[in-house]
Amino acid sequence: MRTVQQRNIAVCIILALVTCGIYSMYWFVCMTDDTNALANEEGTSGVMALVLTLVTCGIYGFYWAYKRGELLDKAKMDRGLPASNGGVLYLILYIFGGIIAYALIQNELNKLAN
Repeated sequence: MRTVQQRNIAVCIILALVTCGIYSMYWFVCMTDDTNALANEEGTSGVMALVLTLVTCGIYGFYWAYKRGELLDKAKMDRGLPASNGGVLYLILYIFGGIIAYALIQNELNKLAN
């Protein structure tokens, strides 16, 4: 099983801004793989999700944000924690600003990585 690495959200946001979004693509891939690992799902790999997002001019990203919320909810339920409807929240936040959704997804990953 893949281990989930905790990441400092502030550093990730700063790196995404300083590198003009290049680090955010790496972060996107890592979050995809981490949520798949936590939920024990054989879903779309991080690299494939990034390619699909780029090829569809960002449209796949909306589905990605919703799916991350579902997988995080599944991971919470597997651990006996209460789950909310995170998919809708991340989808809405992704529409208005992807970096906000990234930060909240990473926050949940950090909590579940323990």
